[in-house]
Amino acid sequence: MASNTATKFRSIGGWIERPAHPQPTLHGHVSADVIVVGAGFAGLNTALELRARGASVIVLERDFAGFGASGRNAGYLGGSMAVEFEMFAKRVGHEQARKIVRFYDAGVDYVEGKLAEYGIDCDYNPSGIIRAGVHPAHEKKLRKDMATGLELGSVTRFLDHADMRARGIPPAFLFGYYTERGGTLDPGKYVTGLRRAALDAGVQIYENTALRSYTEGSTVRAETAQGSASAPFLVLATNAYTPQLGLLGNKVMPLRVSAIETEPLSPAQLAALGWPGREGIMTPHWVMESHRLTARNTLVITTKRIDYVYGSQTPNVPDDSAYQALATALRDRFPMLQGLGIRSCWSGYISMAYDALPVVGESGEFRNILYSAGCTGHGVATQSMMGQMLADWITGTAHPHLAALDHKTPSTLPEPLQWCAVKGTLALTNMLDEALNRKVRRMGDEA
Repeated sequence: MASNTATKFRSIGGWIERPAHPQPTLHGHVSADVIVVGAGFAGLNTALELRARGASVIVLERDFAGFGASGRNAGYLGGSMAVEFEMFAKRVGHEQARKIVRFYDAGVDYVEGKLAEYGIDCDYNPSGIIRAGVHPAHEKKLRKDMATGLELGSVTRFLDHADMRARGIPPAFLFGYYTERGGTLDPGKYVTGLRRAALDAGVQIYENTALRSYTEGSTVRAETAQGSASAPFLVLATNAYTPQLGLLGNKVMPLRVSAIETEPLSPAQLAALGWPGREGIMTPHWVMESHRLTARNTLVITTKRIDYVYGSQTPNVPDDSAYQALATALRDRFPMLQGLGIRSCWSGYISMAYDALPVVGESGEFRNILYSAGCTGHGVATQSMMGQMLADWITGTAHPHLAALDHKTPSTLPEPLQWCAVKGTLALTNMLDEALNRKVRRMGDEA
């Protein structure tokens, strides 16, 4: 696998292609009611929501719509079961945690509604999602997580071994808990559909237009390489890249996540695999694996290894060790598909706060610079609905779920302490996950 990385690595991710007709680069000066920086799920939904309220909107995108995390993720439209209940419940308290669960679940409903409203065909499969164990040692953790989630309002049910087999789930996944809410989609088609809807709605999108700096004031001025824009409000929907713009460096850090996609499965391989419902599957490893079948009959496996680059940098480079780990997970979980080739691999950046909760707020003397980050790898639903929340904020409306995110985000560490702490933590989690995976392999050898 490593020797083929150079030919299989896709610098724009595996779901999307550069637009045949990119929007123009910004030249000269333009103005609007709101400037949105970043044309991903959060930025485009913010622009669409603002247009629906009658505002004029400019979107500045440094490459093309969907180039960042929105076009690179696994495509899980997941609600609250994707988060670590114990982690945030202890931090924010039971009542606030219940609000957070409602926020995550509402994001799924929001996206499903927008897919219908904008007529976006993104191969959405409302299959639900399973958090599945691959070793008996996972059962205690899963049952505890599920119980905590139920207390907080996350609606799930446990699937034992017989239930999993009855659903045709591949046998490597022994048991798990399941939510009917959400499913999987093609994130490239989703973000491309949002781009089309935004253009149809009259949003001015400038691609290949990176924000270089901005000047605060009652009117914010944004500077780009060949032009500038001004507006009473600026929205930074730049997620992992926000610290490089001089904001949120003390609240979030960018983490590199990776994915591989296999060659298309043959009809015989699909029959051997089973999995008729094509539910999205996540594991409870310290660094989770996610496994899904796409509409084009390929397998996409993500995460497994994450990395942090010193100084919160975000180089768009291959991560060979991550792809090797993902290829190993492919062999471990799907032995009936031995020899299945890798079609492509890619990496990208998510942003994460130390408490793994979203970060949304306002900045500047005039409180007219808004931001959203900290999706922690679960941004399809949450960052999409963030567009509605930010649009409500700008137009003076209290969004019903905004209070869920009202908490104090822990401060990040300065370098080199952050690099040392994160790299050390990742090394430990990788070691623990690999120890469990060796046990799984021994089980298979003994069977």
